[in-house]
Amino acid sequence: MAMGSASCISLVVLVALATAATGQLSSTFYDTSCPRALATIKSGVAAAVSSDPRMGASLLRLHFHDCFVQGCDASVLLSGMEQNAGPNVGSLRGFGVIDSIKTQLESICKQTVSCADILTVAARDSVVALGGPPWTVPLGRRDSTTASAALANSDLPGPGSSRSQLEAAFLKKNLNTVDMVALSGAHTIGKAQCSNFRTRIYGGDTNINTAFATSLKANCPQSGGNGNLANLDTTTPNTFDNAYYTNLLSQKGLLHSDQVLFNNDTTDNTVRNFASNAAAFSSAFTTAMIKMGNIAPLTGTQGQIRLSCSKVNS
Repeated sequence: MAMGSASCISLVVLVALATAATGQLSSTFYDTSCPRALATIKSGVAAAVSSDPRMGASLLRLHFHDCFVQGCDASVLLSGMEQNAGPNVGSLRGFGVIDSIKTQLESICKQTVSCADILTVAARDSVVALGGPPWTVPLGRRDSTTASAALANSDLPGPGSSRSQLEAAFLKKNLNTVDMVALSGAHTIGKAQCSNFRTRIYGGDTNINTAFATSLKANCPQSGGNGNLANLDTTTPNTFDNAYYTNLLSQKGLLHSDQVLFNNDTTDNTVRNFASNAAAFSSAFTTAMIKMGNIAPLTGTQGQIRLSCSKVNS
């Protein structure tokens, strides 16, 4: 009898070790080691978004910019490096919110919850806080010990991207065209800087609603005011919904890279579908977010669990 139960126990241990080694992400990863992890992240995000609705978009973007460079490994949170890359410098926000949540988690579960997982869950919680769809986040990512400004510069698509450039950038991360169009819908919240849409509103693009372009010029002059902000979704700027796509139908995409999705091209029908069917958008968006969150995670014994998200453990 004792033999039987002993071999049972060793089998359980072996299965646990095998899971750790193969590094499967699991939504129950912290259930035993840090049962309050998800609730702690959620309340931290809720407080931040409640005091500044734009922060929801900032945290979502931070996760996107993390996952597209070396995978979802919190490399973007390391001071310097990726933060100094073109797509990131002077525009990434939300580091303080993540640091604050990390400090709370360290006080209840020391060196247990990774910065990569905090950022992934915070992105989901941000969408939900602004009225978007919920989804279950697989967990168990570990934190990188490196970051790459060069990869951030090469792999993150910019606001001037064409449809084919967007498709290629997403395909490189195993995200298909529908995923790309759905993830672009994250621009239903947040703001963009004048320097990223100036060319579009001053004659660089013909596929823009004239009145919309005129309305943007007051706060985005032809020179100066580079950091002046405009809502990516003028209809419901702080609500996560499908209005982004409706805006595209009337040529009111703020960025060139937004409007290329509806421009007599192969993605037009997907945009039409998401504009007319909020449930179809929600379903495609949550599917794509889970796929993006699963890009090349460090698991098992790879990487580390950082004590502070902005620096590698000493």
